[in-house]
Amino acid sequence: MIKVGVYGASGYTGLELLKHLLFHPAVAVTAITSRRYAGVPLTDVYPVFQGLTDLTFMNASPAEVARLADVVFLALPHGVSMTVAPAFLAAGKKVIDLSADFRLREVAEYERWYGKHAAPVLLAQAAYGIPELYRETIRKASLVANPGCYPTSVILGLAPLLKAGWIDTASIIVDAKSGVSGAGREPQVASLFCEVNEGFKAYNVGGQHRHIPEMEQELATLAGCEIRISFTPHLLPVNRGILSTIYGSLRPDTTPDELTDLYRRHYQDEPFVRICKPGAFPNISSVCGSNFCDIGVTIDKRTKRVIILSAIDNLIKGAAGQAIQNMNLICGCSEETGLTGISRFP
Repeated sequence: MIKVGVYGASGYTGLELLKHLLFHPAVAVTAITSRRYAGVPLTDVYPVFQGLTDLTFMNASPAEVARLADVVFLALPHGVSMTVAPAFLAAGKKVIDLSADFRLREVAEYERWYGKHAAPVLLAQAAYGIPELYRETIRKASLVANPGCYPTSVILGLAPLLKAGWIDTASIIVDAKSGVSGAGREPQVASLFCEVNEGFKAYNVGGQHRHIPEMEQELATLAGCEIRISFTPHLLPVNRGILSTIYGSLRPDTTPDELTDLYRRHYQDEPFVRICKPGAFPNISSVCGSNFCDIGVTIDKRTKRVIILSAIDNLIKGAAGQAIQNMNLICGCSEETGLTGISRFP
C-alpha cells in the first residue's frame, strides 16, 4: 500500500483529495494535518465521511508526517508549500504540491506575481503536473507542481492547435468562468452567499490574474514561441466547475469537422479528455464530480476565428483529481485508478 499524507487537509481541495484517496485501492491515508482543527476528527469537520474513517487532524511538522507517509500532498496556500516541501524531499518523500509555489520555472516571474520565493532551487526540479503533456517526466519526478484550475482548462483546450500551428498565437483571448469553490474555504466577503447568489461578475480584469504567467509559460512551450493572452475570469453562482471559452484566429483554411478530427487524434489515448462531436459543446454539469475535461470546438466562418470550449471540475481535474492522477504515475499505478467516477448530474 502507498502510505499517503495530506498536509493542509481541511480546505475544499483537501476534502476532495480525501474523497478519492480513501477509496483508492492502493492507498492508505496515514496522516492529515490542520492547525485549526488539530485533534478534531475528520468526521466532525466534514460529516460526509461519517462511518467511513476514524482519521483525526494533526498539527504536525513535516518531519512527523514524513515518518508516516511515502507520498505527501501539499494542500496549502501559495507561499506556504515552499517552506515545507524541502523537508519532505530531504526525507526522500514524493511531494505533489497543489499551490502555485513550483509551477513557474523562472524565479523572477514567480516573485513578480506572488512574492519572494523561499526555495528557488527547487523550481528546476519540479515537474509540471499535466499528464497529457508531461506524463514521462512526472513518472520520474520527486516534486510535482499540480497545475491551476484555469490553466488546466485553457492549456488542454489550446494544446492541439498550438502543436499543429493552426492558430495565430498573437490572437488568443480567454473568457473563463468558475464556481465559487475556486476561492477556497476561508471566509471572505466576495464569496458570501448574498454576494454570489443571482449574480455574475468578472474579477481581476485587465491581465491581473495570477494564473496568467502559468498559462503563458505552458502555451509558449507548446507553440515554441513567446505567447501573450488576454484572460478574463468570471465568478459563477454555482459551487463548482469551470467553463473556458477560448478564441483565436485560424491560420489554415479548415472545417469544423477537420478541427474536431485534429482534437480527437491529439487526445485519442487520453483517458480523461473527451472531445464533443461537431456542433456539440461541453456543460459543466457533465464534468462536475469527475476528473474529465470536455472540449468542444467550432469555427466562426464570418470572422475566421476558432472557438474552443473547455469544461472541468475545478476541484477535481483542476486540483485534487489531477493530483491523484500524478500520484498514480509516480507510484506505478494505472493512471485511472481511483478516478473513474462520472458526473453527479443532475
